[in-house]
Amino acid sequence: MHAFGQILKIETRLYLRDFAAPLITIALPLLLLAVFGLIPAMREPNPDFGDLSFIQYFAPSLLVITLAMAAVNILPTVLATYRERGVLRRLATTPASPAALLAAQLVISLATIVISAVLLIVVGRLAFDVPLPRHPLGFALALVLGTAALLALGLLVAAVARTNKAAQAVAVPVFMLVMFFGGVYVPRFMLPDFLVRIGDYTPPGVQALLDAWTADAPRPLHLAIMAVIAVLAGSVAAKLFRWE
Repeated sequence: MHAFGQILKIETRLYLRDFAAPLITIALPLLLLAVFGLIPAMREPNPDFGDLSFIQYFAPSLLVITLAMAAVNILPTVLATYRERGVLRRLATTPASPAALLAAQLVISLATIVISAVLLIVVGRLAFDVPLPRHPLGFALALVLGTAALLALGLLVAAVARTNKAAQAVAVPVFMLVMFFGGVYVPRFMLPDFLVRIGDYTPPGVQALLDAWTADAPRPLHLAIMAVIAVLAGSVAAKLFRWE
């Protein structure tokens, strides 16, 4: 436990030292929230969004930025770099196992996601009158399962990519697809209906987040799909993952 604590402390320092990582994963969604929130028309109810304002409709997509960056961009790249440089192999000969490093990276990713989600909700409520999630437990469950699904995909990328460049080559297309279907690049109401439906079942399940935030509860099928993806991708990643 002491070894894990030391690794977690070191990895946290390294993460914060890379200024771009926390800037994009946490600050960028808040910046976009502020930009859209300062436009009066974006705060007015609109029938195109089911009588929600654009900022309410788009808020879950802002959270997708953090989820995608942390889970399918940063996590696999870091692990692949450590494998390529022999860090994981050397850790295997010390009391701090490679599994402790993996756990530390997952903790950092989860902490980043939770901080971003809390800040989006709080800033949206206080600064732009975005209502709090109407179904807090459903929102928490949708966030947990969506995060688990994306982290499992990130670990799968790390498992099949032996080098940093290989990890980037695989992670970037996955990252772009997650962002696209999550409604980041193009708001989902502007997409054809079949692409919106695909996005409903693409991690992190942005429709489940939106339903829990603005409606009564996320649909069980959306949550179940995220759970299945998390289990399947996680199982394959665990089977294929190599420390060296």
